[in-house]
Amino acid sequence: MLRLAFAGLLVVFGGGVAPAQEVPDPRIRVRDGFELTVAARIDGPARFMAVGADGTLYVTSPALGTIFSLKDRDGDGRYESTRAFATDLPTVHGITTHDGWVWFTQSGAIGKARDGDGDGVADRHETVIPEGDLPSGGGHWWRSICIHGGRLYTSIGDPSNASDQTGTDREKVWSFDLAGGDKTLFVSGIRNTEKLVVRPGTDEIWGMDHGSDNFGRSLGESRGDQPVTDLNPPDEMNHYVEGGFYGHPFIVGTGVPRYEFAKRKDILELADKTTEPEWKTGAHWAPNAMCFYDPPEGAAHAFPSEFEGDAFVAFHGSWNRTQRAGYQVARVLFDGGHPYGELPIVRFLTESGEVLGRPVDVVVDTDGSVLISEDWRNTIYRLRWVGPGE
Repeated sequence: MLRLAFAGLLVVFGGGVAPAQEVPDPRIRVRDGFELTVAARIDGPARFMAVGADGTLYVTSPALGTIFSLKDRDGDGRYESTRAFATDLPTVHGITTHDGWVWFTQSGAIGKARDGDGDGVADRHETVIPEGDLPSGGGHWWRSICIHGGRLYTSIGDPSNASDQTGTDREKVWSFDLAGGDKTLFVSGIRNTEKLVVRPGTDEIWGMDHGSDNFGRSLGESRGDQPVTDLNPPDEMNHYVEGGFYGHPFIVGTGVPRYEFAKRKDILELADKTTEPEWKTGAHWAPNAMCFYDPPEGAAHAFPSEFEGDAFVAFHGSWNRTQRAGYQVARVLFDGGHPYGELPIVRFLTESGEVLGRPVDVVVDTDGSVLISEDWRNTIYRLRWVGPGE
């Protein structure tokens, strides 16, 4: 049994029951009109999430090699039941649900599992892509998973910061049939896209890509004195179109070469064929995930209609800056299928620079609220709309 002290409360794990009265740290800043509550805490870092058709929440914790299943049986917004859905899955990370199965990635493999008797524990496991058929490890070992149109998609990032992986399987998104065959290149030139999503009502696949680090090092910057790197390059929201090239490692932002590659003979050709980001966010904010706001019809806690079609983005927060930035969940506003603005909704960084949480993933729950996972305090938060204050 694990016992933790938090905000003056005693939190006891072991039976998988979240404390009924637990509240978020009051220093977390929440935009007017929203309410943030603690939906659950798990026994390890909470990373990526998927909501099943029956409302079960699945959460990956790669540090534990575990997928958790959480159930809110009384509908009060807190998960009373937490079970280890699947274990012994080193580096388990990306997750989605499809056709009654929970699909998940590990660093070099993809599998699926299902719970036949509804007890929250998987009783069937199948390998879709075996270990060794995908590159594993490296500095960006995380793998996404998206299923759409009878295909599954997974992204494989740069093994380091900004290396030329043109001739390898890395820095690319790959597509497979649902049996793990028919491997097809989808896009190239990505650095680290940890989640892929489909824009509702379309066949468009989108994702947030981390910009590279130490942009100004070749100019003589050093740690703590980096006026160029602090602001460059931006992180990216990309619409991934089959056959597209997204610049990494040669081109960042909107047509800007990294200094290390600026003297390549083909640098202008590379810039010309690079698909620019749909939206640029702060440098080194580390956007781990996005979701489009598309609540189920009649959802009890749906946001106002003007939120529909917009995106929520979880920014894990910076390390490659002299001052911290990111550490928030933001709304990216869309019009006509294109983003045009950004508003912070939940900020986990105090004005003095203290970190109160590191958001990882965002998903829309069956009631229309938005769930936020964060791996600083191993927490699942629930974001609800309550209307603007008086």
